[in-house]
Amino acid sequence: MFRARAERKVEKAGIDPARLPPGQYMTEKWPVLHAGTVPKTDLATWDFRVSGEVETELRLTWEDLTALPATEIEIDIHCVTRWSRFDTRFKGVHWRDLAALASPKPSARFVVAEAEQGFTANVPLAAIEDENALIAYEAGGKPLTPEHGWPLRLVVPSKYFWKSAKWLRGLKLLNHDQPGFWEGYGYHNEADYWKEERYEF
Repeated sequence: MFRARAERKVEKAGIDPARLPPGQYMTEKWPVLHAGTVPKTDLATWDFRVSGEVETELRLTWEDLTALPATEIEIDIHCVTRWSRFDTRFKGVHWRDLAALASPKPSARFVVAEAEQGFTANVPLAAIEDENALIAYEAGGKPLTPEHGWPLRLVVPSKYFWKSAKWLRGLKLLNHDQPGFWEGYGYHNEADYWKEERYEF
């Protein structure tokens, strides 16, 4: 019953119902969900780092980062709390342009996104190499709002959206997987929304 209603709403909006993962419903709003408070950021002292299994560790200022080639994507995002938002536009830096500077080692297979307040999220390196993944600073043609991760967030559309860490400060490449913040509270390590990998229990 839930699936049928959700699919009818999606179809009425002119969207192919096949784009809606199981257990999800469509929303046109962008709900705000996070643990803790929204951090305050001073771009004059802010930096972004790429570290770990790389030949050259990076420390980029805001000006350095935004001077890199910009990429724009339009993707669907799916939250573990069951909402889905279609055709969401983001602008930012693609991993390939950071990789060209950092030169990942052959041993690099996983990434830990390091964010403000000690928050982390883990994904395979392949997830951020994807053409539709991004280190984003704009959404919908405007700078990210603080509640949605300004000044920078990771966008990994192949996973439930908690993997797209807000208030991003760095990417650490590893030769092994290292579960992030929410995985420590029982969220599924893989987070594949087509398989409904929401929780481990």
